[in-house]
Amino acid sequence: MQRLLAEGLGTAFLLATVIGSGIMGETLADGNTAIALLGNTIATGAILTVLITIFGPISGAHFNPVVTMAFWLRREISLHEAAGFVAVQVTGGILGVWAAHYMFADEIMQVSMKMRAGPSQGFSELVATFGLLIVIFGGVKHKPEAVATVVGLYITAAYWFTASTSFANPAVTIARMMSDTFAGITPASAPLFIAMQIVGALLAVGAAKVLFPSDKT
Repeated sequence: MQRLLAEGLGTAFLLATVIGSGIMGETLADGNTAIALLGNTIATGAILTVLITIFGPISGAHFNPVVTMAFWLRREISLHEAAGFVAVQVTGGILGVWAAHYMFADEIMQVSMKMRAGPSQGFSELVATFGLLIVIFGGVKHKPEAVATVVGLYITAAYWFTASTSFANPAVTIARMMSDTFAGITPASAPLFIAMQIVGALLAVGAAKVLFPSDKT
């Protein structure tokens, strides 16, 4: 229960930050998309660093179904616990979106109209997710105490070097479908993102077997 609560609460705070900072950034940027994205980026990278630091010792701070899937494939988490993690990650993400809407006096129930479609967007998600998993595996293998920092910095960078702004997370993608704000994604665009996130994670697991072999694989 402690581990599930850590995963659910952490994912909720992550999404509250992604959506809330997107709303705040767009409101204050006065039409300047670059400034709005910068605000969204800084807040997301910062909260990831904080959340992984405080919840990592409890649950591993996955906050992401493909991260959980990757650790299950490496036999570092049981299937039963992995399923529980994914359930609370998705639930927590949705609750975080609704919390952000309420804080900014928006309609709580929304559906995004923001299209993010096309091969370049899908490939961006593959690259973003592959990179995220490689960063996590490398950090855990060589410098565990730095995982929070390197993941936060990676996502901060990936917001800007990927065309999709690096969702790299099916729970985040699902939750962001429910926000017609700066950080939203239309439901029609989500399946491509999620499929490419899974592919990117699977490729990363394969690469990690060579780069960062686990004693449990």
